[in-house]
Amino acid sequence: MKIISGPLSMFGAKVEIAAHEKGIDFELVMTPFSQLRGYEPKHPDVLRINPKRQVPVLTDGTLEIFDSTQIFEYLEDVKPDPALWPAHPAARAIARQLEHCSDEIYFPHVVRLMGLEDTPDDPAAQAARAEASQYYRRMERVLANREFLAGTYSYADIAFYMAQLFGARKGAPMTAETPNLLAWRERMTARPAVRKVAGAMAAYLASIRNAVPDFLWSQLLDGLGASTIMRLDVVKDAQLVFNLPTSLKAFDEPGKQR
Repeated sequence: MKIISGPLSMFGAKVEIAAHEKGIDFELVMTPFSQLRGYEPKHPDVLRINPKRQVPVLTDGTLEIFDSTQIFEYLEDVKPDPALWPAHPAARAIARQLEHCSDEIYFPHVVRLMGLEDTPDDPAAQAARAEASQYYRRMERVLANREFLAGTYSYADIAFYMAQLFGARKGAPMTAETPNLLAWRERMTARPAVRKVAGAMAAYLASIRNAVPDFLWSQLLDGLGASTIMRLDVVKDAQLVFNLPTSLKAFDEPGKQR
């Protein structure tokens, strides 16, 4: 099995986490990325398989599929244990709806914040943050009497964890107003599969001198170790400015990963 993802792909990270949670062996191919050009040049397999020209893409033998949610469904069929959808039909339907809402209701507000980081008072940015906050309050109520969004740990949690990570990056973080959500995020961050993927993303953000959300800072330290983090110059307001070894810059090369 091969997964084609990207160093800053929220949807690709969802699939990576799910595969790790399932204990599935896979080859991870990272598409080239730069801050100036984005995901250019496009990976030829991505262009061939996905009409939307986006990662993630999964291949397994002769099977070729795209879209993170469709890949979730395939992984569940291929390796039902451990289950990442609830067993009961009603609970499963709720989990699927929550996963969908994370991608299609919450995340578009984060997308609207992209490019507005330097103008937080822009009316469009204010509106997007307000909508994100409203969604957080909704999820706070969902988590009032449960540890995970659908009761048991599921794809819904994976999807929203990665989406809120990007919300935090783009100026719409969760706050003390939603303590249930913050506790949920701590539980999520403690999971080895989540730490592996989120930690790699934190390392990449640091390598290109981008802000790393506070809750990911420990991920970076745990994932890299003292021998890897070299010449740390500034840590201020979650903004990391330092020189990293060449190995971390391999994300900028086609097909490379740490």
